[in-house]
Amino acid sequence: MSMPSLTELLVILLIILLLFGAKKIPDLARGLGAGIKNFKDAMKSDEESAPTTMASTPTAPVPTQESQSTSQPSISQQAPQPSQTTPSEQPKA
Repeated sequence: MSMPSLTELLVILLIILLLFGAKKIPDLARGLGAGIKNFKDAMKSDEESAPTTMASTPTAPVPTQESQSTSQPSISQQAPQPSQTTPSEQPKA
């Protein structure tokens, strides 16, 4: 498909002018320009804030199967439960 000719472009512009009116077209263009500017500003601020956010967020190492088994205390290392205390360890009333 080739580029539209000059007369086709003029017909398209005339139809747009009739549909929206002479007053609406500058308002639409102004709104479109402001939207594009806001979008670019938001993209720029996201790029600037992304490295600082990533650097300030600490990451914990992912535990492996070995580290999970060694980091859990064995039953003998755990504190005794109240039901496991001996009579000499219980407070006197």
